[in-house]
Amino acid sequence: MKDIPTKPYFIRAIYEWCSDSGFTPYLSVKVDGQTRVPREHVKDGEIVLNIGHDATRHLTLGSDVIQFSARFNGVSREMSVPMSAVIGIFAKETMQGMFFPPETQTSATQAETDEVKKEGADQAITQGVSPPAGAAIPGGKRRFQVVK
Repeated sequence: MKDIPTKPYFIRAIYEWCSDSGFTPYLSVKVDGQTRVPREHVKDGEIVLNIGHDATRHLTLGSDVIQFSARFNGVSREMSVPMSAVIGIFAKETMQGMFFPPETQTSATQAETDEVKKEGADQAITQGVSPPAGAAIPGGKRRFQVVK
């Protein structure tokens, strides 16, 4: 019998709980070569995306990939996030949600991820900005911060 992964079901459940509770669902993503997100917003190889109804169009929470359109600086962009890249899903307002253990990567995917991390770090340094809430910080610990 085929082993069906639980991760997509948990993501859909937390998304629905956020929506039913009036919370904003955020998706934390580890960016690699298979992930289509705005690279200029990637920090330390990760990005946190608002996937709420008001922030997205044509959201599809599939079994293998999450796809949607979102606006960044007024420009519509197509997003595609493989399930393997999802770190977690949580409510912005309460920080409650679910986080997943890291999935193993091939050496080619790891090299792409390292390059994305370097690009994000270089960009943050040149722009003088701090990492977004939920981004990895030195030492491997995650820091979450409520922004009002």
